[in-house]
Amino acid sequence: MKQAKFATRSIWAGEKEQLAFGATQVPVVHSVSFGYDNMDEWYEVAIGNKKGHIYGRNTNPTVEAFENKIRDLEGAEAATSFSTGMAAISNTLSTFLAPGDRVVSIKDTYGGTNKIFTEFLPRMNVEVELCETADHDTIEAEVEKGCKVLYLETPTNPTVKITDIERMAKIGKAHGAIVIVDNTFATPVNQNPIDLGVDLVIHSATKFLGGHADALGGALVGTKELVEKVYHYREINGATLDPMAAYLLLRGMKTLKLRIDQQNKNAQEIAEYLKTFDLVEDVFYPGLEEHKNHDIAKKQMRGFGGMLSFAVKGGVETVRDFLPELQFANRAANLGAVETIVGPSRTTSHVECTPEERAAMGIPEGLIRYSAGIEDIEDLKADLKQAFAKVEEKASQKS
Repeated sequence: MKQAKFATRSIWAGEKEQLAFGATQVPVVHSVSFGYDNMDEWYEVAIGNKKGHIYGRNTNPTVEAFENKIRDLEGAEAATSFSTGMAAISNTLSTFLAPGDRVVSIKDTYGGTNKIFTEFLPRMNVEVELCETADHDTIEAEVEKGCKVLYLETPTNPTVKITDIERMAKIGKAHGAIVIVDNTFATPVNQNPIDLGVDLVIHSATKFLGGHADALGGALVGTKELVEKVYHYREINGATLDPMAAYLLLRGMKTLKLRIDQQNKNAQEIAEYLKTFDLVEDVFYPGLEEHKNHDIAKKQMRGFGGMLSFAVKGGVETVRDFLPELQFANRAANLGAVETIVGPSRTTSHVECTPEERAAMGIPEGLIRYSAGIEDIEDLKADLKQAFAKVEEKASQKS
């Protein structure tokens, strides 16, 4: 469906071939197994010579529709799916890394990803080099030393730092590395890493792709050769996407363009507005001109995303006072939904890390992650204003 525009493809891509009985919506196929009377046909499907399904841990019609839609939206050759975003990340890294291999990445990855790099891969005798996220020269120098995988996340979670994807893809490929980018924060609406030279793109579909905080899922897209290798690892290890979750993700993706366009606008306005409050020490959003890599973001992104974060004066104590005062925000460990979601990194993205580990990653304890929803922007701004006013009033009463 390459000739169609993104909003049209988000609705139609990957669905027609899975429709049945005249239905206009992809059915939820809950069957664990798929039967065959013809033994030869069964065998041909089983060994991959003929299209079809054998067993739900391997493939499923509803799940296949989801995979085909994200493959189309990212402009990839192939796609596979997983039970969660972390399953997508861990299965992909486990597919390509073995004892004695080396992986180069950045310090600012999502907390769960960071734990894989700092705790689990070293246990497998995989050498891990984590570089400063915005230090492109150092990343290049480490890749030049040799590595099996170059793993990036941009924008990062939660401080929305930016890495030059095209530059990193060139250096990675020049030295034989598999280049992987976590595109969860940007979404294919705002950024297509494959067009910038990346081999594989990962999504936590739980977030913006689904958009309604009601389904867990993960996705990987990229070259057919590499995706098939990860699929084989996943089908054996069993981190399979549930058909009902696939259906909910499919339904959510139909409004992806509409939602992301609104979230882009809301996040930009919120980021600008937060700078006007005395209690706010710093605001992190790639759409701000003062953002360290704003120019890189402008070059590789069509929109700056619905995620931002900000640090407040007074640290954790201010966070404790401020967050409960917000009326139009869920205080929860999630992001990318139609509702605004807020939370400190110490209970969301980097709950697995110690305060010292968070500090080493440049994440202050007073940092608040803000996932802009699709609410009316004036309501969101008024909500922030009244919440800050109550915190200041409480502080004056204490003094």
